[in-house]
Amino acid sequence: MESSEILKQVNKIFIDVLDNETIVLSNETTANDVEDWDSLTHIQLVVAIEKHFQMHFTSSEIRNWKNIGEMCVTISKRL
Repeated sequence: MESSEILKQVNKIFIDVLDNETIVLSNETTANDVEDWDSLTHIQLVVAIEKHFQMHFTSSEIRNWKNIGEMCVTISKRL
């Protein structure tokens, strides 16, 4: 799966979880860039992304992500 398709699917998950149709993610997007993305929704987002892509992230992977792009790289390596 191409990185642009992964980003598109992750963006849809963010829209669904945060219930905000205006979210547009880029590889550089961080939690500071998205309204309502706090520690609680971060957990909900990670669980939804794991479920969607049928994978499980390690706590180390999650802690080391600095932006959406790094999350997408992890997903891409696992697919």
